[in-house]
Amino acid sequence: MKVSKWGNSLAIRLPADVVEKLGVKEGDEVYSIPGMSEEPAVKLARKPTKEELRARLAEFRKTVVWPSDYKFDRDEANSRGE
Repeated sequence: MKVSKWGNSLAIRLPADVVEKLGVKEGDEVYSIPGMSEEPAVKLARKPTKEELRARLAEFRKTVVWPSDYKFDRDEANSRGE
C-alpha cells in the first residue's frame, strides 16, 4: 500500500483485493491499532444498521429495572423546572 498526500493529510490507498478481503466500502472508518507484535492490527468501524440498533436497544431494555410504582409523566419529563 502506498501513502499519498491528500490535502494537508496523508492517505493510504487500499488495493482492490484488500478491499474485497476486508469487506470495506467508501465511508467506513478504519483504525490502526498498535499491537504487541511487529505487524499492526487494523479494525473496521461501521455505522450500525437500524435493525442492529433496535436489537441493541431491546437487549438494553431487558437490563433496566423500574420501581414498581414508577409512572412516566411526559409533562414532568419535558418541564424546565418551572
